[in-house]
Amino acid sequence: MQQLYRYMKLPEIGEVWARLFDHRPFLNGEIKFMLKEFEEKRGDREVENLFYILEKVTDIKDSQVDKIKKGSEAALPVLSEKLNQALEVCEAVETDYLKVQKTCEQKRTENREKRQKEWDQFIDDMNFKCQRIDNAFEEKEEELRDLYADLNHKLNITK
Repeated sequence: MQQLYRYMKLPEIGEVWARLFDHRPFLNGEIKFMLKEFEEKRGDREVENLFYILEKVTDIKDSQVDKIKKGSEAALPVLSEKLNQALEVCEAVETDYLKVQKTCEQKRTENREKRQKEWDQFIDDMNFKCQRIDNAFEEKEEELRDLYADLNHKLNITK
């Protein structure tokens, strides 16, 4: 076993640490790439773009702001009036909806009460009919009991 360890080359701890935690070679390559990208390839395009944007913003500030102010002074009252009209229409729709909802709720309540009354009446009718059937059954039972008692009495007398 010791011979096997002798032939294996194990890296030193410093090499392992350098490979795992030292990122300088990678970062140096990335930094060089970024510098090359921005300095060589793009040149002064970004600076030229910034000056172009600054020129446009200055032009807009000098000439367009007054034009926009005048346009907004003319258009904002009309827009405000239209928004107020739209708000009034929305409030009217909401009022109508609430009225309809209230009417529907009243109708539902009335229908519920009507169905409850009909149900109570139905239950009362069924109870009355059941009572009548029970009474008729008891009367028939009594009649049959009397009839058989009479027949039994007649049979006992004739014997």
